Amino acid sequence: MEKKQRTVKPKKIIKADEEMEVSVEAIDEEIDDRDFDKNEIVEFKGKYIKAVGRRKTAAAQVRLYEGGKGITIVNGKKLSQYFSPDALSAINQPLKVTGHARDFNFSVIVKGGGKSGQIEAIRHGISRAILLFDPATKEALKANGFLTRDPRKVERKKPGFRKARKRPQWSKR
Repeated sequence: MEKKQRTVKPKKIIKADEEMEVSVEAIDEEIDDRDFDKNEIVEFKGKYIKAVGRRKTAAAQVRLYEGGKGITIVNGKKLSQYFSPDALSAINQPLKVTGHARDFNFSVIVKGGGKSGQIEAIRHGISRAILLFDPATKEALKANGFLTRDPRKVERKKPGFRKARKRPQWSKR
């Protein structure tokens, strides 16, 4: 029996010497789903402001880089790849309220919890970072409740109970 030989197509290799033109569209009113073009490489170097946001069991370490284009990277992925489109508006609310929609780049490491807890934790961390950068934005952030940590957590299960408060059925006789 003869073996068929496979032909392998060579992959396109881009050399580091070649220059790539990249253009980012500036949108004044709304932040669109795309954070940056596919070809654009974003480097998070230089000075940054660090803040931590929390919600339920989720914790987000947020780094705010000045002079950015409004790009947010979450755990090494674009914001639009990591979360659904509904989440993008929730995360960007502090930026819209303070008027810093396209002024900063954010690098976020988020751990724990579910997606909704992570979204709230990132929003809390971004709000805290903006506050450290510009203390004049405190009134706007506080009025919208972005600086308040939501302390609610799942109640622990108690011994002898089925869940935190659900008890086994009790019969008198």
